[in-house]
Amino acid sequence: VQLVESGGGLVQAGGSLRLSCIASGFIFSANAMGWYRLAPGKERELVAGISTDGITYHADSVKGRFTISRDNAKSTLYLQMNSLKPEDTAMYYCAAPGLDGLLGRGTQVTVSS
Repeated sequence: VQLVESGGGLVQAGGSLRLSCIASGFIFSANAMGWYRLAPGKERELVAGISTDGITYHADSVKGRFTISRDNAKSTLYLQMNSLKPEDTAMYYCAAPGLDGLLGRGTQVTVSS
């Protein structure tokens, strides 16, 4: 059972990134998925979530800028991040909450001002 994130990097404020998370070892389509982030000195934050039937949740801090989506055929979760701000700088983790809180290793997003 594994989640592997990719797509992070260094970007200027106002830029965009697309995070991907490839899942393996479990039935991806049968599980709700989410993205968390953790920044130094801050608590872990649920950024976005998506149910098995595609219902989405986005935190107020990212609403209108980030979009979570999933491709069940590819067992892949995405997070499209637009209009990035320096305060979005964090390690971003893919999560399968229904699998004992399964998390990936994370991908770093750094937004410069």
